Amino acid sequence: MHLVPADRAARRSIDGHRVCEAIAAIGETGRLRTWADRFSLLADANRLALLVALHRTGPLAVSDLAIATGMNDPAVSQALRLLRAAGVVAGEKEGRVVRYRVVDEDVRGLLEHCVG
Repeated sequence: MHLVPADRAARRSIDGHRVCEAIAAIGETGRLRTWADRFSLLADANRLALLVALHRTGPLAVSDLAIATGMNDPAVSQALRLLRAAGVVAGEKEGRVVRYRVVDEDVRGLLEHCVG
């Protein structure tokens, strides 16, 4: 059990080789934190609805997203602010209109897998 940290090495294991495989699979805690943060963004039904709409249709403005999701404009703006800060969406300004799109490849992959 070469991957077991010293503070856990004295514990009795049933399948030691699988413990090492599990430790390798878990990897760095920083990577896990990044994925946990992504999943927390997706765990909100309103944010997920926005992401699904953007994923399926392409760039949309706040007012159009509000109509599509049944949310009000300020709620859409707030959700997009969070998603933008996390690097999941980006806005492209055309005159006075900002259209948002999904830019995080990992999130895009999850949406493709889950919602097509």
